[in-house]
Amino acid sequence: MNEKIVSRNKILPVIRDLKKKRKKIVFTNGCFDLMHPGHIALLSQAKAAGDILVVGMNSDASVRRIKGAKRPIMPQQARSIVLAGLACVDYVVLFNESTPLELITAIKPDILVKGADWKTEDIVGSDVVLQNKGKIFRIKLKKGYSTTQIIKTIQEKCRQ
Repeated sequence: MNEKIVSRNKILPVIRDLKKKRKKIVFTNGCFDLMHPGHIALLSQAKAAGDILVVGMNSDASVRRIKGAKRPIMPQQARSIVLAGLACVDYVVLFNESTPLELITAIKPDILVKGADWKTEDIVGSDVVLQNKGKIFRIKLKKGYSTTQIIKTIQEKCRQ
């Protein structure tokens, strides 16, 4: 198993040690079902915001609850391997809940990153991060990239 892919229990002592060393912990999350340039841009910018990038990734069950029975396209093991293969990603932590709130509360990142399509007050965990004197970064999305849109395009092309 990839050393970057860790459980919630394993990441917490690592985060504590990194914070003692005054490392800035950045957190972002998502399904990352079909990796595309928009994901790469967001993850690269998230990493540039601090020292350590932790990516919370929805488990298969979590994705199904959010996106429907036909998702994810790629199973969690494959999605986590792809994420962990990126140089900008330091750790990947799966979560089974519908939101990463419990994971954010446990990690208490210095910086929480989401796309600019989210309002700060709607970003899950923003209140936790702000209460702990952290920052919220909303990153401009790369136009033309959406996993849902990519899936629709594939379906349309298959019907032709």
